[in-house]
Amino acid sequence: MSKTVGILTAGGDSPGLNAAIRGVGKALRGRGARIIGFRDGFRGLVENRVMPLDGEALSGILTVGGTILGTSRDKPHKMNIDGETRDMTATIVENYQAHGLDALVCIGGGGTQKNALRLLDAGLNIITMPKTIDNDVAMTDTTFGFDTALGIATEAIDRLHSTAHSHHRVIVVEIMGHRAGWLALGSGIAGGADVILLPEIPYRIENLAEAILERMRQGKNFSIVAVAEGALPHEQAAELRAAEARKANSDSKKEKREAKALIAQLEKRYADHTVMLAHQIEEATGLESRVTILGHLQRGGTPSAADRLLGTRLGAACASLIMDGVSGVMVAARGDEAKPVPLRDVAGRKKLVPPDHAWVRAAREVGVCFGD
Repeated sequence: MSKTVGILTAGGDSPGLNAAIRGVGKALRGRGARIIGFRDGFRGLVENRVMPLDGEALSGILTVGGTILGTSRDKPHKMNIDGETRDMTATIVENYQAHGLDALVCIGGGGTQKNALRLLDAGLNIITMPKTIDNDVAMTDTTFGFDTALGIATEAIDRLHSTAHSHHRVIVVEIMGHRAGWLALGSGIAGGADVILLPEIPYRIENLAEAILERMRQGKNFSIVAVAEGALPHEQAAELRAAEARKANSDSKKEKREAKALIAQLEKRYADHTVMLAHQIEEATGLESRVTILGHLQRGGTPSAADRLLGTRLGAACASLIMDGVSGVMVAARGDEAKPVPLRDVAGRKKLVPPDHAWVRAAREVGVCFGD
């Protein structure tokens, strides 16, 4: 019997999403399945806003950035409906059944994996695919969107070198990465940054200032600092980690809420840390310091060949798993293969940069300062 499969994309947009939609959609259609796309993430599933993913819809989207389905950050169990926060899980189950779905494919990052697990626990056949430019989804070698964003961030650093050199400045480049520093680390190495600051390696301002001053003593009167948006100095990082540990270890709902509120307060306080960092560097070194925040530029544009390939092969593997009746898994990239891993092993976990990772060791060997 032919299957009916739903697909949605959730969370932030990312290059390679359309390649993944196309990969799973065309592979399923080739096996006689009917494909339904839900618009704007889980909200479209709640509001029953659909589009058929037929041959015409899937044609010509391989090279297109963003997602033809649209996306949102809505959570099934905490959705704003007419100004009220409501649990819409039951409505999602009803719509899933009304469409006669045999499976629902949820394409997204860490938040999407957690939301997908909740739907799995509600009795739906769920299979996910890993998307995020941060590359922080657990249990997969890489995520689609990362390679494209890595190239964009690297090109930006390349371009900033000439300005930094010409004006004898320190250029501080803020790169996306709230909890995980993969993007700042990779683009910092590839772009030849002199200092790389990561969320996983708290820094001391005096250490990175000394690295810049040492470059000056060697006759190099400019420096490039690649900083992940979640990087913090030791004191602030310790404060934030203590609040996170309190939230994780508390058995009291009240204490968890209080810890969550404190985390939000601290993150708001540290939101402009990159600008403050540039001022601190200028004071410590006497060099003009300027900030460039890449922001959403890293998410946009045509996906790289690597992300098109990754989205296609994970999508094709996803289709095979669905046709075999497999659910409750994320399709992970493992070497050149695609492997199903239990969604319960993925949801709620992040793949962070180990302080002794090979990339970190290589960067240290070539003289990069991490400020620790």
